[in-house]
Amino acid sequence: MGEDLRFDGRVALVTGAGGGLGREYALMLASRGASVVVNDLGGDRAGQGKNSAAADQVVNEIRSRGGKAVANYDSVEDGDKVVQTALDNFGRIDIVINNAGILRDRSFARMSDLDWDLIQRVHLRGSFMVTRAAWPHMKKQKYGRILMTSSAAGLYGNFGQANYSAAKLGLVGLSNTLAREGVKYNIHCNAIAPIAASRLTEDIMPPEIFARLKPDYLAPVVAYLSHEDCEANGGVFECGAGWMSQLRWQRTVGVCCLKPNQPFTPESVRDNWEKICDFEGEVNYPSSTQDSMSYMLESLTDSSSSSDADADAGSAGRGTSDDDAGGFNPSRAIGVKMPAVDFNYTSRDVILYALGVGVSTRQPDHLKFLFELNEEFCVLPTYGVIPVFPAMGGLTSVPGLESIDVTKILHGEQYLEILKPLPTAGTLKNQAEIVDIVDKKSGALIIINVNSYDERDELVMVNQNVVFLVGAGGFGGKRTSPHLKETVKAPSRAPDASMQEKTSVDQAALYRLSGDYNPLHIDPSFAAMGGFSQPILHGLCSFGHAARHVLKQYAGNDVTKFKAIKVRFSKPVIPGQTIQTDMWQEGSRIHFESKVAETGQVCISGAYVDLDGVTQQSDVVTEQPSSGLKAEMVFSAVSGIIDSSPDLVKKVNGVIQYNITKDGKVAGVWTVDLKQGGAVYTGEPKSGKANVTVTISDDDFVALASGTLSPQKAFLSGKVKARGNIMMLQKMAQIFQSYSKL
Repeated sequence: MGEDLRFDGRVALVTGAGGGLGREYALMLASRGASVVVNDLGGDRAGQGKNSAAADQVVNEIRSRGGKAVANYDSVEDGDKVVQTALDNFGRIDIVINNAGILRDRSFARMSDLDWDLIQRVHLRGSFMVTRAAWPHMKKQKYGRILMTSSAAGLYGNFGQANYSAAKLGLVGLSNTLAREGVKYNIHCNAIAPIAASRLTEDIMPPEIFARLKPDYLAPVVAYLSHEDCEANGGVFECGAGWMSQLRWQRTVGVCCLKPNQPFTPESVRDNWEKICDFEGEVNYPSSTQDSMSYMLESLTDSSSSSDADADAGSAGRGTSDDDAGGFNPSRAIGVKMPAVDFNYTSRDVILYALGVGVSTRQPDHLKFLFELNEEFCVLPTYGVIPVFPAMGGLTSVPGLESIDVTKILHGEQYLEILKPLPTAGTLKNQAEIVDIVDKKSGALIIINVNSYDERDELVMVNQNVVFLVGAGGFGGKRTSPHLKETVKAPSRAPDASMQEKTSVDQAALYRLSGDYNPLHIDPSFAAMGGFSQPILHGLCSFGHAARHVLKQYAGNDVTKFKAIKVRFSKPVIPGQTIQTDMWQEGSRIHFESKVAETGQVCISGAYVDLDGVTQQSDVVTEQPSSGLKAEMVFSAVSGIIDSSPDLVKKVNGVIQYNITKDGKVAGVWTVDLKQGGAVYTGEPKSGKANVTVTISDDDFVALASGTLSPQKAFLSGKVKARGNIMMLQKMAQIFQSYSKL
């Protein structure tokens, strides 16, 4: 027997800990030295009502036994507040046990929207909100243990619990992903499916079974999974009555129903159905998406190999080596130059490209990119990525790359260097070369350099396209390349400047006219095949938006100062979303990162622009192109009020973030910083977090600011959603009163 498992110095948060399972978890952890935050809203099992007594009683029980505990009465949907209680009282957060839950059982035919939404909000969204609030603190301290509470209903389904089952299986998916994302930070995440007597199950189980399923028989399982000695990560565990087991996915070997030179039909699926569903023979146990794909690819490879052998039998004189049969052979491809391709373009093409990356006549300094008779008419530097693509069209004809599947090619990174400004019309000769191929195990990184020459045969620009070939790794190649233009991590300080711009819902439809006709960007059915809910924006369209932001902010849209740009494509953007570009200046290099303002997901990372003839800006102005929102006028006026009212600034002494919505989506973000002397700017807070975040529609915000909408009425009716220090908004009301008098 080893030493007792202790939690001295650890801080644990248990949601829904005012009774039942949560209470037992809290008592167990506290008895072993943990400082515990006992969270419970105090509602009934249907989610109605609120009461502090339940949490207070558990806290008193822990303290009476010499333990450390504090109560929290917030809803788990207010995850920031729940986690802040741990930070305020104990200075850290080490363990999160997402246990809060309610029931609203109905047969599917009778289930209301409210029945569905409340369950998702408490179980799935609540666990997400609490965990997301704790996540950055766990990352920073390089330690964390997270537990999601699933259910047998989620794993297997249960009559009358469609809402509950969906949420509980959703928690398993959330846990699996967090286990992978957190592993490098020593954050482990697991899911349990407990069976125990509680207020949620008292009228579901037979009395004799209910009496035997004591909640305290689950607490030891939770305690071990929460301990630093436990190496489990990404597991799903069923437990109850002192019994515990781990689950895993099992899959039949399956059958490839697609045969060479034969149509793939419903009948071929029917004829193989018995084998498809055969669990009696060999099976496999995928534990990741990579495992899932590898088993499938092995099956396809085995099938195609035997089919190829049959097809090739009797074919006289045909070789089978890589040299003769083509196939994926990096050693043959490296150094190969593809045939040079001429690219002709006119002023119409460069104008169409500018419109495709968001240039608008609403901004006067954009006219030189849109009007061919403007005396300063010029080409956006990033148009330089367009002429090179025809030169790479013969990728599959390169020796050693003949067999690659173009549907598995992802555009990973892009580098563009402009040696002299592009003419507004002309012909460019483009020469592409495979300079290197890197083995990334899960795929192959193909590095393609393209040199572009003008009509006088002078080198105008250099592109480096880095494409990732999924599933082509593991060929024993090198892991890095001296030829690769590396991405560079942005400085760790707050951005020096930030710019937001909302894309059009037709942005992808417009951008594709510059030459990228991939249906992924316009056809919903094709996008669905790629796993997207709707068509996505071209990565190079987001690239064009971000580059414009840097050019405007630091070069005054002077294209002659643009030297080079490097980016990595991280996540897709949906047409209509807002691209926010955060920028940092380091001499003549501008580091930047772009993200989707509505979701916070980074879409371009490790990026920079090199400029000529720029000096370090000492006081960078953060700017947002005109949003078209009426709120913009209000914030402009508020900025003037703040400048002339230092006493009001001192009275508020906080940072408020306003998310302004239009048609139900965030269309603009403003920060009113009344902590650092007073400032109003677009985008999220430049440093730290907002003390309070307000979400309100554009029309309601203007009505609120002008005094035609009562703040109390707006809040109670749900027109204003706020999280954080809501009392600070009452102090802000004085500033808006000043505005309403204007």
